[in-house]
Amino acid sequence: MTTATISTVRDLSGTYTLDGSHSRVGFVARHAMIAKVRGAFNEVSGTATIDGANPSASSLEVTIQVASVDTRDANRDGHLQSPDFFDAASYPTITFTGTGFEIADDETVNVTGDLTIKGVTKSVTVPFTFGGAATDPFGNSRIGFEGDVTVNRKDWGLTWNAALETGGVLVSDKVVLELEVSAIKAA
Repeated sequence: MTTATISTVRDLSGTYTLDGSHSRVGFVARHAMIAKVRGAFNEVSGTATIDGANPSASSLEVTIQVASVDTRDANRDGHLQSPDFFDAASYPTITFTGTGFEIADDETVNVTGDLTIKGVTKSVTVPFTFGGAATDPFGNSRIGFEGDVTVNRKDWGLTWNAALETGGVLVSDKVVLELEVSAIKAA
């Protein structure tokens, strides 16, 4: 099937490699209870085998390099890499392994998987919206997806915080994971 004939998630099939330079794995957390801090991981790799006709035959493996965390503040990035948060020296990667794929409609696939952070694995379901398929100028067949999900960072042992004089805490427990994926089909 050519990219011109792929119009729904049910039309997808094949093995795809995540294009790290055109994808984003980001997060948003409340800071000091008054503002949001956004960050991303700049080194992400992964592969997916997609079978839109038989979603249970699909698979997904994603690896994130913790040391690539980028919040546009070197001090904060260093703190996030420390044992207070991700402990990059002991746990250099975050992984996500797909365990279930449910097509909700023509544009949405709910991907359930095991998210492992700091050696703790929890199941997470991310609703992904299909952005479409296209052939790029270099002849690559590409697909795009976007999704987000809210998680509680404490579920993965990310418990560091600081009390504020005005009440509340410095970092919210709830974190929104933002995923924008571009993937290239294997020849």
